[in-house]
Amino acid sequence: MIAPPPSPNRLRLSSEALVSNWRWLVRQSGSAACGAAVKADGYGLGAVEVVARLAAAGCRDFFVATWGEAWALGALPEGCSLSVLHGIRPEDMELAAQLPYRPVLNTIRQVALWRSIGRPCDVMVDTGINRLGLSVADVTGGALDGLQIDTLMSHLASADEETDQNMIQLAAFQSLRGRTTAKRMSLANSAGICLGADFAFDLTRPGLALYGGIPRAEAKGAIQQVAFPEAQIIQRRALNPDDKVGYNATFTADRSMDVAILNLGYADGYLRCFSGKGSASGGQLPVIGRVSMDLIAVDISSAPELEEGEWIGVDYDLPQTSSLSGLSQYELLTGLGARYDRIWA
Repeated sequence: MIAPPPSPNRLRLSSEALVSNWRWLVRQSGSAACGAAVKADGYGLGAVEVVARLAAAGCRDFFVATWGEAWALGALPEGCSLSVLHGIRPEDMELAAQLPYRPVLNTIRQVALWRSIGRPCDVMVDTGINRLGLSVADVTGGALDGLQIDTLMSHLASADEETDQNMIQLAAFQSLRGRTTAKRMSLANSAGICLGADFAFDLTRPGLALYGGIPRAEAKGAIQQVAFPEAQIIQRRALNPDDKVGYNATFTADRSMDVAILNLGYADGYLRCFSGKGSASGGQLPVIGRVSMDLIAVDISSAPELEEGEWIGVDYDLPQTSSLSGLSQYELLTGLGARYDRIWA
C-alpha cells in the first residue's frame, strides 16, 4: 500500500529546548530528583519521543495519567520508572500486573486492590486541592500499613499564584514526613519548583515548563519555546477593496491585499478565538477573518515572495498566545491535533 503524503501542517519540535528546560528545572530542584510528566501524550508533543530525549539527558522518573498511556509508552529506557497518576481500577488490574510500573494510589479502594498485587506503589495524599488523594487522616491512621511505598505525593492547587494556600499545603505535607514507609516525598509541579527549595522535597514533577510554558515569573527568560506550528499555503489570492473573507464575512478588505490560505484550523487546535487576533512569522502576518475547521487566512501583503506550497510559521509562544486567546498554556499545548506531522530536531 502507498504511504500517505506528508501532512500540510506540522509541528517543529526542539529537542535542545526540551532538554534545556528540564536541566533548568533540575537546577531549581536543588538536591531533589527532577522527573517529567508525560501524560496526554507528552502534553501533545509525543510522549515516546519526549521520554527518549529526557532519559538520554538523565531524567529517571516519568508520570502518566492512565494505564492506557502507560501501555502506549511501551518499554522505558533502562533505569527509568513510570508512575500512573490516576491509580488503579478493577479494569486496569490485568495490565497493571504485567507492566513494571507503579500506580499512584488515591483511595482506600485502590489501596485494597493493589495489596493483592504486592508490588511497590506510590500514594497521593490530598493536602487541600480536594481532587485526587487519600486524606491526611487516612495516611496517619494506618491505611497504608504494609504497603511498599516508593513515593508519597501531594499536589499544589495554586502554585502559580501568591496565596496562603501554598504554605498551608506545604505544612500539611511536611507533617507526614516519617509517618509512612515511603522512600521519597514529592509535592512540586512546574510552578511549585519556582516556589523554592522548601517545596522540592525528594522529587519534583514538572510538566508545563518542560514544554515551553511559563508557570511563574521566576521562569521567564529561562524556559524556551519547544513547539512551533507551521502550515502550508494552499492558495495565494488577491483581494480588492471591500472584498470579504471567510465565514460570516467578519473581515472586509480596506485596500488591495494579498492573502494566503493555510491548511490550519480549529480541528488542529488553532481555535476560533484566534480569529482576527492570531499572527504568523513573528507578528508580521496577521490572521484575518474567522478561523474555520481546516483553514485560516493570513494577510501576506508584506511578503510578496510567499507562494503556494510554501510554509509559514504560526506564532505560538505559549504565555503570549495564552494572553492573546484567553486559553491556558496547558490547553494550547494539549489541544494541538493529530493532523500535524511532529518533526523533532
